[in-house]
Amino acid sequence: MYKILKTKKMNFSKKNHEHLINNNGVSKHLKIVISVFVLLMAMTSCNSDKSKNAQQELAVYQCPMQCEGDKTYNEAGSCPVCKMDLKAIAQESSSELATDEISDESIFNLTSKWNTEEAEVIQLEDLKGKTLVMVMIYTTCKAACPRLVADMRNIEAKLPKENLKDLKFILVSIDPETDTPERLKAFAKDNLMDDLHWTFLQGTESGVREFANVLAVKYKQITPLDFSHSNIISVFNSGGELVHQQEGLGVDNKETIRTILDLTN
Repeated sequence: MYKILKTKKMNFSKKNHEHLINNNGVSKHLKIVISVFVLLMAMTSCNSDKSKNAQQELAVYQCPMQCEGDKTYNEAGSCPVCKMDLKAIAQESSSELATDEISDESIFNLTSKWNTEEAEVIQLEDLKGKTLVMVMIYTTCKAACPRLVADMRNIEAKLPKENLKDLKFILVSIDPETDTPERLKAFAKDNLMDDLHWTFLQGTESGVREFANVLAVKYKQITPLDFSHSNIISVFNSGGELVHQQEGLGVDNKETIRTILDLTN
């Protein structure tokens, strides 16, 4: 009888031991599953935080009324001009920018620096993304330049207003010593060319000469105040490549208008 009880007791102990082993196995399995789940949650949270941080780094803000033109800010706030809240606008990611290559024929390869009529220092590459209509003039000119200015305004008048948002009219001075940003700004106002799609540029002597060579514009100072120069209006695509030139004064600009419409539609 004692042996039977002892055997049953041993069997019971053995079963309990096996049960405990099974429980321990299940417990370990549950711990592994829970650990993996917690790790996955942590990684998801981390990736989410990184994504949010990346979005914050890419976010830029701009006045909804564009009081300062295309100027943007890295932080939210209010416009210093109209005091309206700045709005977040889309910005290309670094990977998108990396694929936006500049061709060898682009004027954006030029590294010269320019002063705008607003006294901002820019490079030609800062104009990337817009169709450019460019001409070289000087503000003291009394002969050809007023007619070139009239031709530029005539081109503007023949374009639909909705196309102007993708367009920049650029007037480059061949007399950088005289045509300071202040003088260019006054000239722009006097000629009703002070909207956002008009930009005047003052460069260095070497920068202006380099740019003129690219446009095949010839100019020469003949008196302290006068220059002889080519009369050429050039059209560049958004990548800075020359696609059309209009030569002469008061000429038929149908082909120029057609080219601009093709580039901005």
